[in-house]
Amino acid sequence: MSGGIGPTAKDIAFPSSGDDDNVPLPGHTPHRRFLSFRQLNALALSIVIAASGMVSAADIAIALLSFPYILFLSRFAFPPLRPSHSPEPPIFGAGNRLLTVYMIIAAIIGLFLPIVYILKGVMEGDKEGIQAAVPHLFQLTCQVFLEGVTFSPQFSLPIRAFVPVSYNAMRMFTLIDWVMGEMGKEAATGGEEWSALRLLAGRGLAVVNLLFWAFNIFGFLLPIYLPRAFKRHYGYKEKY
Repeated sequence: MSGGIGPTAKDIAFPSSGDDDNVPLPGHTPHRRFLSFRQLNALALSIVIAASGMVSAADIAIALLSFPYILFLSRFAFPPLRPSHSPEPPIFGAGNRLLTVYMIIAAIIGLFLPIVYILKGVMEGDKEGIQAAVPHLFQLTCQVFLEGVTFSPQFSLPIRAFVPVSYNAMRMFTLIDWVMGEMGKEAATGGEEWSALRLLAGRGLAVVNLLFWAFNIFGFLLPIYLPRAFKRHYGYKEKY
């Protein structure tokens, strides 16, 4: 996954020595399921979060319109250039352990810890206290689901890159709101309902997510992943 979480851990890896653009492309790739168990879980979780009433109508509308817009881009702007049975190979080589560790860290920071934090608040009946953390989790689960959709022969590499770039950029605003909400909790509640440990945990989780996903988009997606996606895509265009 280009944004930290993706269909498989072997989809993307940092390039090895040499120019990987010159590696011969296989004529046939093994059959890949349309959606993995991870993407189906992300879809179910996003539906549950949307039904909880803690997600704005604008966020839900963006999530619902994302797939039609991806289809529009795939049809008129960046159609796949390879045969329909043969998906475009990943941008980088396969099997890099460093990127696998990076993806695991992203899943822990972006998904698992926020889920635990939100569930803790729900169990304690404090929906207002976790309100600021919910939009980030909702948007990230939508991103994971759409990434699974775009890893198919019907979508080209620019479309595959569009999902994490657009969602990561959108989540920067929700992450800033989350940090500001966590920093203002003590003043808002008078320090009576929030224990010091939980308050620090919420603030730390919000700040870590903001820093991690800021690095993801400004340090990886925009300067590395997106240019390579376009280079590989238009390289195919010249060949085909």
